Amino acid sequence: MNAGWLLAHYERIADAPEAVPRLRRFILSLAVRGKLVEQDPNDEPAAELLKRIGVEKARLVKAELIKRPKQLEAVERDDTEFCIPSSWCWTRLGEVTSYIQRGKSPKYASADGFPVVSQKCVQWHGLDLDKVRKITYQSLVTYEDIRFLREGDLLWNSTGTGTIGRIIRLIDPPERLVCDSHVTVVRCLFVSSEHIRTWLRTGNVYGLIEERAAGSTNQVELTAQMALNQVVPLPPLAEQHRIVAKVDELMALCDRLEVSRTQREKTRDRLEGAVLSRLNAPDPDPAIFRNHAGFALENLAPLTTRSDQIKALRQTILSLAVRGKLVEQDPNDEPAAELVKRIAAEKARLVKARKIKKASLESPIFPNNTPFSLPTGWAWSTLGWICSKTGSGSTPRGGKKAYKPSGVVFLRSQNVHDYGLRLSDAVYIDRATHERMSGTAIETSDLLLNITGGSIGRCCLVPDGLGEANISQHVAIIRTAINGPQHFMRCVVLSPYFQDFISNEQTGAGRGGLPKNKMDRIPVPLPPLAEQHRIVAKVDGLMALCDRLEAALATSNDNRLCLLDALLNEVLPARRLRGHLTKRKKLVH
Repeated sequence: MNAGWLLAHYERIADAPEAVPRLRRFILSLAVRGKLVEQDPNDEPAAELLKRIGVEKARLVKAELIKRPKQLEAVERDDTEFCIPSSWCWTRLGEVTSYIQRGKSPKYASADGFPVVSQKCVQWHGLDLDKVRKITYQSLVTYEDIRFLREGDLLWNSTGTGTIGRIIRLIDPPERLVCDSHVTVVRCLFVSSEHIRTWLRTGNVYGLIEERAAGSTNQVELTAQMALNQVVPLPPLAEQHRIVAKVDELMALCDRLEVSRTQREKTRDRLEGAVLSRLNAPDPDPAIFRNHAGFALENLAPLTTRSDQIKALRQTILSLAVRGKLVEQDPNDEPAAELVKRIAAEKARLVKARKIKKASLESPIFPNNTPFSLPTGWAWSTLGWICSKTGSGSTPRGGKKAYKPSGVVFLRSQNVHDYGLRLSDAVYIDRATHERMSGTAIETSDLLLNITGGSIGRCCLVPDGLGEANISQHVAIIRTAINGPQHFMRCVVLSPYFQDFISNEQTGAGRGGLPKNKMDRIPVPLPPLAEQHRIVAKVDGLMALCDRLEAALATSNDNRLCLLDALLNEVLPARRLRGHLTKRKKLVH
């Protein structure tokens, strides 16, 4: 693998999810397997290097410069994960180091003093001492000389989810620098410390440590004994230097590729942001608006290459819909004022029939400023006024104990999703319970709105054919007084301005909620009924297009990942590549 290969193929997989990070991991994997540079038969074998390290250690022990090392177990076949070249050998980290030790927690000074390296100082880009804590000179003189950090030392974070396993090589350290107990110092002997760092940041080591830390409920630590026993694939010293040089070259190229991708994404984001901003501008010139809308619709695919961009597009479509900007107005449509009269007449009939309360006939109360201006023929109302029923469900007597294996469907917030119900985990109540809760029984074409918790604001229509069903206290019914507006009301409830009202009107500590009295006062734009139908048809068509864009994006990402794996297979035989990015073995304790 070389820079030319990477450049030649990168554009084919540049937009694959995590493309550059995957390439970085792959480069490291090639490096530690002997697949990145060629072996030279003239190099001194790694076995001879280990002998020289042993002789040097004996000399340092005799001179009392290091402590006598503990005898480590030989590396067995089961300890290794892959085959290495014949001039390499498997060893343990303790065999190629003169010092592996975690720091110690000092007494910190309240003001000026000497810096102490903690795990937050060890960043992937290097040592960060900007916010370092310090100790006094009196504390520092208690340290043995061997504990002071030296050029080339490896600093390996030993604790902390998100920081454990992070490792750097120390370059030009300040004088008399020490570590606290959350950092392990690894001091290499006669081997390239940068090559050892290459191995320790591969998925074989770092990935496993990170997984164990993230997946454990207890504090995971990298002990000095674990570090001593960590197996290491060791090349000849000359090859170590060649490997490090090639890794540096390819990582620098990855940096440039990453910058290039970031710049492309920023350009695309600016273009998308400018287009959506123009579409969402208040009261734009109609001719200019049509041009912007035409451009946006013609360029949906290139403008939307990430799922978050498609989400923003959906929100823009809904915003245009409820502001009267998605379809043209027809002067021949019956004005919304006439629709308001029919709603009032129907509600009066329901009051007379004692099906709703008289209070629901009161005129809507608007805020001082309505959210936006409306086209001619539209009218402002409130959610409560155009509905014959709003309000939440209830908890059946006995709570979860009332759930049955079959019976009447009982819908909870996890069943209510935007644009549809999900019934895979629906529960049931018996008929007697359903009849006691008759006030919260739902009907076909009711709108269901989640009014509590993390899913607050999700909304869908009750579909035909659901049959009898009831709802929990975390879901509200929105039932329009006359048939027809419920489809447009779904667009209103899902639109950004209405969702903002929901967010701003939440009450309750810990678990946010939207009470009926506040929900009923949310202002609602009401178009002529004929225009409502045109708007809903347009929204449904555009949302279907967004669905296809999302599906195409998912397929495209899958294809790019498959292509990336195929390209990597060209460099590393499949039998060795398989699982090399994800496979982990146990750390040696």
